Amino acid sequence: MKEFELKHTLYNGGWSNTITRELFHRGNCVAVLLYDPKRDEVVIIEQFRVGAMQMPDQAWLLEIIAGAIEPGETAEEVAYRESIEEAGCEIQELIKINDFFTSPGGTSELLTLFCGKVDTTNVGGIHGLDHEDEDISVTTLKFDAAYQHLLDGKILSAIPIIAIQWLYINRGDLRQKWLS
Repeated sequence: MKEFELKHTLYNGGWSNTITRELFHRGNCVAVLLYDPKRDEVVIIEQFRVGAMQMPDQAWLLEIIAGAIEPGETAEEVAYRESIEEAGCEIQELIKINDFFTSPGGTSELLTLFCGKVDTTNVGGIHGLDHEDEDISVTTLKFDAAYQHLLDGKILSAIPIIAIQWLYINRGDLRQKWLS
């Protein structure tokens, strides 16, 4: 955590008063929506999240794979690494969706979001790294079921919501590209 005292320019001209803001400096991260266009399935993970403890019965969130960019790594390298570590999936092709700030009112995290083509035939089980105390349940869902989970409010984390909505918009074109 860092605390900043600063002034900034105002839209109507001039400068603001001095303001104090706290910032959690986390570093940049990557998330990947793993998608099998042949089976029309997405890989969904479920794990405990400390930030969701305010809703104890929902502290285990439905998400997509994600991880921090370590020094010397590219976003693409993290996507491939985390796919294996968290879901046991090998990405066959990777498409960048977008970069965005996850919560710029309080954290510096910039996230690179990808969609990765995978074969979900043998996907599932418990994954994660023991030395990071990860306990990740991995399942696949037909895209329509995943989208219905989103509509039903069962997916509460912003990153998978954005990714699934992106796939909803781009699924036809993506399937045509990846299946041809």
